[in-house]
Amino acid sequence: MGLVINENISAIDLLRKDNIDINFQGDFQDSLKVLILNLMPNKLDTEYQLLKLLGNSFVDIQVDFLYVKSHKPKNTSLNYLEIAYKTLEQIKNTNYDGMIITGAPLEFVDFGDISYWNELKIIMDYSNKYVKSTIYLCWAAVAGLYYNYKIPKHIIDKKVVGIFSHEIIGRNSPLFKGLEQEIITPHSRYFEIREEDIRDIKELEVLSKSNDVGIHILAEREGKAIYITGHPEYNTDTLKNEYKRDRNKGLVPNLPKNYFPDDDFSVIPKNTWRNHSQRLINNWIRYYLV
Repeated sequence: MGLVINENISAIDLLRKDNIDINFQGDFQDSLKVLILNLMPNKLDTEYQLLKLLGNSFVDIQVDFLYVKSHKPKNTSLNYLEIAYKTLEQIKNTNYDGMIITGAPLEFVDFGDISYWNELKIIMDYSNKYVKSTIYLCWAAVAGLYYNYKIPKHIIDKKVVGIFSHEIIGRNSPLFKGLEQEIITPHSRYFEIREEDIRDIKELEVLSKSNDVGIHILAEREGKAIYITGHPEYNTDTLKNEYKRDRNKGLVPNLPKNYFPDDDFSVIPKNTWRNHSQRLINNWIRYYLV
């Protein structure tokens, strides 16, 4: 179906090339409302990735983007955020059907040392009160689990990066309708969530995991919050671009696993996760937002 978004969103041209129906105004009383807190440095890429998934769903969705005022952006102009995004004050007391909180490159920073941590806590409180279901992606998953349940973030020495298959544990979860025994998702992170830290928390349930990368998705049992350690939104070339970026910085990054054909980073990867990601988002919308 289509999207109803701010006319200044930078990803509009890319979305139209993908035949996503874009609307700026009109009578969309039956459309769902989704809020996205975009914490990623490259706003355009993340806008495009998430809006593409939402725009390929089966319903019209009004999407608002949110930014944190307490952080000075380095890669995006403040003027752009002020005209294309909203602040928490502007959406105060507004109900949303769904919310997505993105990751951020902050794994090695203590939560209390993050410049916008206090504002993020207020936003998470807001989501608990005014949003039916919130998805926390990658770093946001550990931030949300720490704030909501005091579950610690565990830093690992070797980066988890690549495309991984995960066993579906929560077979009865509507998130996996249409999937059989596995779900494939990209990962790019230096942290892990340990099962012993959540074993005694009755509100949480592990829904999918992998022997290679550990817990993938866990959720509150009624779907109020869904924590995903990977990046289902990533485009085909996202991991490739991250790998090239790190090499250009003089780093020696790990080659993403199960990604480049024959581990040749000059070859265009095949997208093996898109259908699973779209199914996951469609199920989230159908069973938790509608």
